[in-house]
Amino acid sequence: MTAQTPPTPPFRDPRLPFAKRIDDLLARLTLDERIAFLHQFAPAVERLDVRAFRTGQEALHGVAWMGPATVFPQAVGLGATWNDDLVRRIGEAVSTETRAMRARDDRVGLNVWSPTVNLLRHPLWGRNEEGYSEDPKLTSAIATAYTRGLCGDHPDYWRTAPVLKHWLAHNNETNRDTTSSSVRPRVLHEYDLRAFRETVEAGAVAGVMPAYNLVNGRPNHVSPYLREQLRTWTDQDLLVCSDAGAPSNLVDSEHYFDTHEEATAAAILAGVDSFTDHGTDSSKIVERVRGALVQGLLSEADIDAAVRRQLAIRFRLGEFDPQSDPHAGVLDFDTPAHRALAQEAAEQAIVLLKNDGLLPLSPDVRVAVVGLLADECKLDWYSGTLIHRSTPLEGLSERFGAERVDFVEGVDRVRLRTSCGTYVSVPAADGVAEDMRGAEGTLDPALLAGRTDLPPLTADATGTELALIDWGEGVLTLRAPDGRYLSVAGDGYLRASADQPGGWVVQETFRLEASGTHANGHLLKHLGTGGYVSVATDGVKVAAEHRETFELEFTERGEDAVARATAAADVVLVVAGNDPHINGRETQDRTTLRLPEHQERLLRAARAANPNTALALVSAYPYAVDPADLPAVLWTAHGGQAAGTALARVLAGDVSPAGRLPQTWYACDDDLPDLLDYDVIGGRQTYLYFEGTPLFPFGHGLSYASFAYADLQVRRRLGALAVSFTVTNTGEVAADEVAQFYTRAVDPSVPRPRRELAAHRRVHLAPGASTDLTFELPLSAFEFWDVAIGRPRLEPGAYEVLVGASSEDVRLRTTVQLDGEPGAPRPVRERGLGAADFDEQRNIALVDRTKVAGDAVTPVDGGAGELVFRNCDFGDDGITSFTVEVAGGGTVELSLDGGPLTAALTLSATKGPYDYTTLGAEIAAVGVHDVHLGLRGPLRLARVGFSG
Repeated sequence: MTAQTPPTPPFRDPRLPFAKRIDDLLARLTLDERIAFLHQFAPAVERLDVRAFRTGQEALHGVAWMGPATVFPQAVGLGATWNDDLVRRIGEAVSTETRAMRARDDRVGLNVWSPTVNLLRHPLWGRNEEGYSEDPKLTSAIATAYTRGLCGDHPDYWRTAPVLKHWLAHNNETNRDTTSSSVRPRVLHEYDLRAFRETVEAGAVAGVMPAYNLVNGRPNHVSPYLREQLRTWTDQDLLVCSDAGAPSNLVDSEHYFDTHEEATAAAILAGVDSFTDHGTDSSKIVERVRGALVQGLLSEADIDAAVRRQLAIRFRLGEFDPQSDPHAGVLDFDTPAHRALAQEAAEQAIVLLKNDGLLPLSPDVRVAVVGLLADECKLDWYSGTLIHRSTPLEGLSERFGAERVDFVEGVDRVRLRTSCGTYVSVPAADGVAEDMRGAEGTLDPALLAGRTDLPPLTADATGTELALIDWGEGVLTLRAPDGRYLSVAGDGYLRASADQPGGWVVQETFRLEASGTHANGHLLKHLGTGGYVSVATDGVKVAAEHRETFELEFTERGEDAVARATAAADVVLVVAGNDPHINGRETQDRTTLRLPEHQERLLRAARAANPNTALALVSAYPYAVDPADLPAVLWTAHGGQAAGTALARVLAGDVSPAGRLPQTWYACDDDLPDLLDYDVIGGRQTYLYFEGTPLFPFGHGLSYASFAYADLQVRRRLGALAVSFTVTNTGEVAADEVAQFYTRAVDPSVPRPRRELAAHRRVHLAPGASTDLTFELPLSAFEFWDVAIGRPRLEPGAYEVLVGASSEDVRLRTTVQLDGEPGAPRPVRERGLGAADFDEQRNIALVDRTKVAGDAVTPVDGGAGELVFRNCDFGDDGITSFTVEVAGGGTVELSLDGGPLTAALTLSATKGPYDYTTLGAEIAAVGVHDVHLGLRGPLRLARVGFSG
């Protein structure tokens, strides 16, 4: 007799729809197995031959953290390309390499946590490098292109499963896990939700990751918008993955819940499906979920809903159909096509901000390339390890010939003299293996330890000359002659051991502090540990005692070296910018738009020595630089592995620059709102509302060619406008142009954007060539969120259609009259007023009405604030009373049309912030009025009612 082959379980049958297969597998899993799936590191179920699975693989601009991979420009640089097709191809390359890397290392995950669609509302945000743009439309267009590339175009199976970060209204690193973003309904619907919504609706998104912050007083990991908004945008099962450690923050730092069982249950009920907490240790999350079940805070059905959404992603990734998965055999990695694509992306990301004819450079030019980033190819926290590397110096030397390129870095060269008269010395490290941080790959690079196999620094009679760089805000790095940075390992000793500053906690940065006992002396503070450097017999180390007092003996100032090198050059290129691990990164916001003083010194020295000085800014964010005395200025984000080659080709004119700014470059810090002011409308933020004069506007970028726009036509179609125009290259070189199409409400009843991007297209044109561009814009694009009715409304009236080369360089315009829904006074007798649905406010913050849903308002810091509700209709018969639903303690004052006080209600302190009570007073009013409410004290106002 022969043994019968056991029947194939339905979840293994590729002929069945995914939904039935998921039902079958879910029914076979025990409760304990289902609970275990809720952690990021879901274990294998061997009895069912189900493999282990982890959510989360960083892939923002290439596969990150897992060793060598193709490194593309930073995300903000991809945004600067304004090229959807290019970014889609990059997504394809990244997902292909993810598959290839997983084939040889199963630590590489296929659920990629990318892209970041947080809008670049504020340029001082530390994670500016991770987003695409300040504009929702551009952000969603680039994000949609990237996710489509990451998923692939197979109808059933994805190459990778992209998760959008970070839900929601997240633009500050300062106290990011405890600060609340106050987001009024119009900003929520017209700005912050849009980038997520339009990308999800495009159909190539696996899920989202909530952000660390709170929105309107409620942590994003228990956000009702996951249920009320996100899951209504698509029929797909979207996977919601927590950010690292955020579930524990609900209790530990935010104190939003008393117990972890309550917090975990609330997150699951809100829609979180996978918990990233405690690294690979799932035991705590499992224990919390079990505790929540025992306490009746969760049901098995709640667990099943979360597990079902995770399984939906796993089936789409082909995990259960290895024979049918079209991506299973993908091995393309670091291919010539990927290398060419990285160079193309780096070229397209370069923005020419100013050019008075200095560029492009002539073939026989002699160039002096100077600056702290002139011979650097910097990586950021979400970069892979470089396989190929190109710095500006290397690119220029290759393009123009090394004999025609001079280089000076511009560091200050110093010796550190101790109080005993000796000098800090870097001992030889003969026979020690080379090592690059993260080359082997790691699931958590924050855990990478510093090197201890090198000898610690010592002190002797001569010492070692060190390269000192001041990165701004007093943050310094010190580098040994062999190129290694001084770093502190876990044993506290200083060594010349790091190839670059880096790590979750950077161990290569220092600050000089004046010594109270020595006129010219300084203490050397190590910023990573917070300790001070001491010199002992066994070496130089960070210690709690015996802080050493150092004198800096300068052997060369950077600006002196720059002046010598630049005087005889035909052209000088100053390469300035940031190190992505210092002063502006995850966990750290910037404090200023200004270029660090060290780099300002180098720029001034170069400009004084040679008027033909161009500035190339290589940075993750905008700077406020004065371009008046500079004949040419360029900007590029950190451009990945081909950055130097790309810059050289643009400077030489091999490629005409066509990058465009994805965010406003402000002229000074005074133009910026407070970092925590999320009200882009009231705060007049971004190009949409900013009324000042920017240094460089949104969408700006120059070319070596010139372009003419003509024949603007607008045709009406059912529910849409068809907008067409012609672009012609009137220059002498082939070049790309980014045609930009904006709209503007001419006479709106509420504040609307000065202009708003509706569409864009990047086109390549030979000299004299023309192209006709057509865009179809749905009429819904002209809507705004009407707080009076709680939904979008198209206001009838005149709207401008504007076409041109930037948000301020408008070449064509016309006006169209649109029919719509006329506005009407608020029917407050019937509907009352939701406190958050104000038209205007002063010193008001939005907070959570309950821990589950709803918004209320409160004066900032318990002080005094004001709300204005326009056009409130009390009816012909009028009203005789008004009521307020309030909690806390304080006074609510009512007046009409800004007139005298009509009524005041005072509340004694309630038991808690959610212990609402209703107070009332008699008033008399007829007809339509503006309602003004003054709030005094730490109260929460949820609702106002009127009756007659």
